Amino acid sequence: MYAEFYGLKELPFALTPDPRFIYFTPSHTEVMANLHYGIESGKGLVVVTGEVGTGKTTILRWMMQRLDRTVLVAYIFNPRLSVPEFYQHVAALLDVQKWETKSALLMELGRSLESRHARGLRTVLIIDEAQGLSAHLLEEIRLLSNFESDTAKQLQIVLTGQPELREVLNDPDLRQLKQRIALRCVIKPLPNVEETERYITSRLLVAGAERTAIFSPDAIDYIFRCSDGIPRSINNLCDNALLTGYAAGEPVIGSSIIEDVAETFDMLPGSDRGMQRGEEREVPARVFSSSDSSDLWGKRTSKKETDTEITTPVPVEQG
Repeated sequence: MYAEFYGLKELPFALTPDPRFIYFTPSHTEVMANLHYGIESGKGLVVVTGEVGTGKTTILRWMMQRLDRTVLVAYIFNPRLSVPEFYQHVAALLDVQKWETKSALLMELGRSLESRHARGLRTVLIIDEAQGLSAHLLEEIRLLSNFESDTAKQLQIVLTGQPELREVLNDPDLRQLKQRIALRCVIKPLPNVEETERYITSRLLVAGAERTAIFSPDAIDYIFRCSDGIPRSINNLCDNALLTGYAAGEPVIGSSIIEDVAETFDMLPGSDRGMQRGEEREVPARVFSSSDSSDLWGKRTSKKETDTEITTPVPVEQG
């Protein structure tokens, strides 16, 4: 709806986990390195945690698109499964046939994993939203981790979930599973305004932006404060701000538009919540001093520089 008005070829801030829009922070790079190392080295069980909206599913899909075709992946995104339903999913995704009982399934799966491992092929089970797995299902996952040779695990298991997953795994009844975790990593929110600006610019470029200075420096500062650096919250704010700006005929999104959107979605920073429209606020403390802010944004406030594209780092595929 607003794409043509802002010179975009597609919507840049959709809430779906489109791998094309992935933006690699140092945190994301570390997670990808751990996943690559864990799968390639046959480490067995890898756990990835992160707050809601930090990009866990996006990074999983980006990775799965780039795995070698010899890697067989079973991706389960619904943790609310019974044990029989879980094994039905695993059998279908890993192409295990000719079984009627759990015992028969495990025997067929064992033969398949051993055969693939002997040929140097990797098999990966990825379970998203793993904080919702039942204790019974987590115990079955522990048993699946027993498929191994003398030197490596034959089935690589990746559990991803919200921070609550750490609490789940700390349950004393699951200590055997916890001891099998070979690698742990955390996806963190964007740490500051500068990283938030690069994230927004990156998504605009992927969407084919003719200019990237669509959001003013003050707007980006306020986006960071409202979102706490959570990419999904940033996307929601930016998408609705562009829609509001389009309706108002505003070529540049200012902080006032961000404030209106944030108020609608109950995303105002803590100090601004509970105030009525028109009520005077104290001027919010800036994240940067005036001099540092000037150094950061340079002359981007000028019309000429506003229309200049900003170069952002391009994600490097992990070998």
